[in-house]
Amino acid sequence: MNSNQHLILLRGLPGAGKTAFAKLISENNTYPFFSVDDYFTAVDGYYKFEYKDNHIAYAQCLSNTEQAIINGLSKVIVHNTFTMDWELEPYFKIAKKYDCNLFVLTVENYHRGTNTHEVTKEQLKKMAEKYQVKLF
Repeated sequence: MNSNQHLILLRGLPGAGKTAFAKLISENNTYPFFSVDDYFTAVDGYYKFEYKDNHIAYAQCLSNTEQAIINGLSKVIVHNTFTMDWELEPYFKIAKKYDCNLFVLTVENYHRGTNTHEVTKEQLKKMAEKYQVKLF
């Protein structure tokens, strides 16, 4: 690894613990962590998902990530579901553009966590079925 900047992408199904892990590795908020969910979360913590705004949320998350890297932060964390490869691609492009070290980690739900966004078991099953993993 030649770069001093690291882009860390955390992926996994809702309830897997991505947000908790992002907070942990942010070292007491020393390093920023971003998610599509940030757009739908009010200052008081209230979460209200609006599908019609999903594209705006994705664009905001990507923009925040790129700006943090431009600002020279040594570690930037993104925690989204990233179930399919195409969702990762824009972040791969940012890492390449700014010569960042890129890490993609899958967070698994061994702690029996529950998702806080009311994603149904049926939706979780569909997400799991389309989940793409590149092991080599």
